[in-house]
Amino acid sequence: MRLDHQQCYDALRSRDARFDGRFFVGVRTTGIYCRPICPSRTPLARNVDFYAHPAAAEDAGLRPCRRCRPETAPGSSDWAGGAAIVERALRLIDEGALDRNAPNGGGVDDLARRLLVGGRHLRRLFAEHVGAAPDTVARSRRAHLAKRLLVETDLRVADVAFAAGFGSVRQCNDVVRETFHATPSAIRRDRRSTPAGPLRLRLAVREPFDGGALMDWFSARVVDGLETVDDGVYRRAVRIDGEVGSISLEPHSDHVVLSVDLPPSTGLGSIVGGARRLFDLGADPDAVDAHLAADPFLAPMVARRPGIRVPGCWTGFEASVRAVIGQQISVAAARTVLGRIVATHGDGTFPDPEALVDAPLETLGIIGRRAETIRTLARGVVTGDLVLDGSLDHDRLVESLVAIPGIGPWSASYVALRSGEPDAFPAGDLHLRRVLGVSNDRDADARAEAWRPWRAYGAMHLWQTPMPSRTASRTASRTE
Repeated sequence: MRLDHQQCYDALRSRDARFDGRFFVGVRTTGIYCRPICPSRTPLARNVDFYAHPAAAEDAGLRPCRRCRPETAPGSSDWAGGAAIVERALRLIDEGALDRNAPNGGGVDDLARRLLVGGRHLRRLFAEHVGAAPDTVARSRRAHLAKRLLVETDLRVADVAFAAGFGSVRQCNDVVRETFHATPSAIRRDRRSTPAGPLRLRLAVREPFDGGALMDWFSARVVDGLETVDDGVYRRAVRIDGEVGSISLEPHSDHVVLSVDLPPSTGLGSIVGGARRLFDLGADPDAVDAHLAADPFLAPMVARRPGIRVPGCWTGFEASVRAVIGQQISVAAARTVLGRIVATHGDGTFPDPEALVDAPLETLGIIGRRAETIRTLARGVVTGDLVLDGSLDHDRLVESLVAIPGIGPWSASYVALRSGEPDAFPAGDLHLRRVLGVSNDRDADARAEAWRPWRAYGAMHLWQTPMPSRTASRTASRTE
């Protein structure tokens, strides 16, 4: 990927935090690469190169700066050049797609097949938009996660290796030494004191960040037995590598604290990736807000809630079941039914698809047609005929969902929105139509056309806006 040298150098000299994570600065004279907000003295323009991703800098033989710690920079898909395939691939890599010991891990060709492209084409896209190969990006991600675990936790070095996604301790040692020019033991000497209890990591986020809107959303939709929202902290049960535990997310203005209560050797790459998707931490709020504020109708909403995020869901299957249950009933009623599903079939967390393939859901108060839709969803995921792992683009995902009896355009678009698709827009939602002042899906779609490619954020602003008072008491939103 080509970055404009002068523009990047001007941003480097400004030390503007808005550029943090958008690119990285390689200094040829020191062999180090930094974030653009690094407090070190600004190098001469003739001595620096700029990189779109840490992996590209490391591939050029540079090592990460110990002062600004590039591994803690906020993530962003902005530098991915708008290539949707690359963005989805990076998201899957963050969740362990190239970790051989992860449940859905494999090689680059396996990742390409999930994305419905050829391996050679995927490598070509990465060379163009990222500047490094997919497996180089995955290797860099594992190394950076390992360093964070060494510095920020008390995990044993052996546990760090497997938690970061390495296949062996030796492999971890070799990659960490090559990346940081220091052994894991040497890095560990810089460890900060950590409180007893669950493992805690600080996840960077690009400001502005409306964590309050996220917490309000999750608080209104918590499912008993699965999740809670208390004192500004979201907690939920998760199943990782067959182990049941819990995570919590506590939003602050410029970061989110992730706490993980699972066995030490559990792969943390997928947990961090899932947490980032859950709170939409890879969003670029400046670009989104500027684009949406150009619409006079949305401008006041954007001004009231800058940095709004789209709440994700832990899995695509969970998002689908929530959407089906939420059809034509109130949020409170949907919570009740989902709580019954979790209590009866969840085994400590949200049920896996296998648990619902033949489940007698009618006994839980779910009407027969809707129960069969959920069973069909579960069968499709189990057989592989339905893909809900984030590898499909928006249109293919919606198309595959509406092909299932009982799932219409609203439900499919809602699943896409909760699965991290920034342009998803459930035009059939009653609340959205009422706030927009239109009476049908077609007009809602037309009204939101100018908001592309960030219609999901426009939908969030509309959901944060009360319905006109004359109708609010007679209707309920269809957002589970």
